[in-house]
Amino acid sequence: MKLPAIKQLAEQHDLATLQAAEEALLNEETPAIEVPGDDEGDQLTQILGAIWIREQVAAGTDFKDAFRAFAQRVRSSIA
Repeated sequence: MKLPAIKQLAEQHDLATLQAAEEALLNEETPAIEVPGDDEGDQLTQILGAIWIREQVAAGTDFKDAFRAFAQRVRSSIA
């Protein structure tokens, strides 16, 4: 998982596009957007993180705050 890649995806694509990319990966297809990552698992992780951020933004959270909250969730799960 690479936080800069997740941030880039969340900044550049809307929720519907990210969800379509998730669906494509789950169906073992190539997503319509370029998703950074070493393998399909890494790519899926990047997309899921970006989707989580976009969902928070859609619920009214500022983008920077949503990204920070996601990063904090990751740090908490590792610790």
